[in-house]
Amino acid sequence: MERKIGTVSMGIRCPIIRQGDDLAKIVVDSVLAAAESEHFELRDRDIIAATESIVARAQGNYAKVEDIAIDVKDKLGGGTIGVIFPILSRNRFSICLKGIAKGCKKIVLMLSYPRDEVGNELVSLDKIEQAGINPYSDVLTLEKYRELFGENKHTFTGVDYVKYYGDLITEAGAEVEIIFSNNPKTILEYTKDVLTCDIHTRERSKRILKENGANRVYGLDDILSTSINGNGFNEDYGLLGSNKSTEDSVKLFPRDCFAFVEDVQKQILDRTGKYIEVMVYGDGAFKDPMGKIWELADPCVSPGYTPGLEGTPNEIKLKYLADNDFKELSGEDLKAAITKSIKEKGNNLVGNMASQGTTPRQLTDLIGSLCDLTSGSGDKGTPIILVQGYFDNFTN
Repeated sequence: MERKIGTVSMGIRCPIIRQGDDLAKIVVDSVLAAAESEHFELRDRDIIAATESIVARAQGNYAKVEDIAIDVKDKLGGGTIGVIFPILSRNRFSICLKGIAKGCKKIVLMLSYPRDEVGNELVSLDKIEQAGINPYSDVLTLEKYRELFGENKHTFTGVDYVKYYGDLITEAGAEVEIIFSNNPKTILEYTKDVLTCDIHTRERSKRILKENGANRVYGLDDILSTSINGNGFNEDYGLLGSNKSTEDSVKLFPRDCFAFVEDVQKQILDRTGKYIEVMVYGDGAFKDPMGKIWELADPCVSPGYTPGLEGTPNEIKLKYLADNDFKELSGEDLKAAITKSIKEKGNNLVGNMASQGTTPRQLTDLIGSLCDLTSGSGDKGTPIILVQGYFDNFTN
């Protein structure tokens, strides 16, 4: 019988994860228990996804403010450092900033404006234009910023991040000077030792700083790239992807994710005979149309996935075929013609007009975004996602 349902994404409940838990077994047990309870069966090429948070928690991948301070002081010298392009987030950056401040005498904090890298608004574009300011070239001191724009609170959090970050630094025992610029080179007029905190543009920022006379240049991905005092670290991403855990600690992005996904895949195969795909997902890659915030504050959507999730979709647009190639057909004749086209499509549709309008993004980014939206970030209690039918098409 022809299936009447295509892609289904469902949240799977599981126990609260603690450090040292056998997460792969918990994930497999939870999915199979849900299948039995809700009367569905796993199929080949289903996708099981686990949020990065529970992977890092099971690993115990946590670090303290003091660990951050030690690493920052060791790498940047402990004097005056430039901290540039941080995102405006209490969850993502406040504990990191506290540790950075404890590792130096003074911070020159350089904020991008009118928005941060992921879209959090510092000041509205309308106010920027009304003030006659060019954010691509103009550098503002804190005094000039306040004179022009006064206090600006985040749309969703109600926090004035300029004041909040400045206070964090002084409370941690460092001096602070705040400036506003979108040009990495600006910071070199204040200090030659720089920690660039941008996420997706970090390599460009590092290159520009090094080419223009910086002394010591590091990114957040270089801080806690090795363990300090035996605590957590991430050799690939350092502090990137970290979240506030307590007032003096952060949960880091998980490590060794490929070993985890392979373990889950093998356990499912052994227990069900089904060959499924597995991934770890963090933030999705999508933009909120009201707040203009791009969700992806992690360094990537998926830090680990099975090989079957590599690549991009290879799809053709049904409406294109219906409106163009087979516009004279209808009913069963149209269905048969479209089915034949799908079955005969090549492995690479780049440049094919029938594929225009399909999304040329990585499968892991698309699926991870679907999983992030399904699980949410609050109290749903479903850090495991099962996606069925994702690789189906009209012919299945």
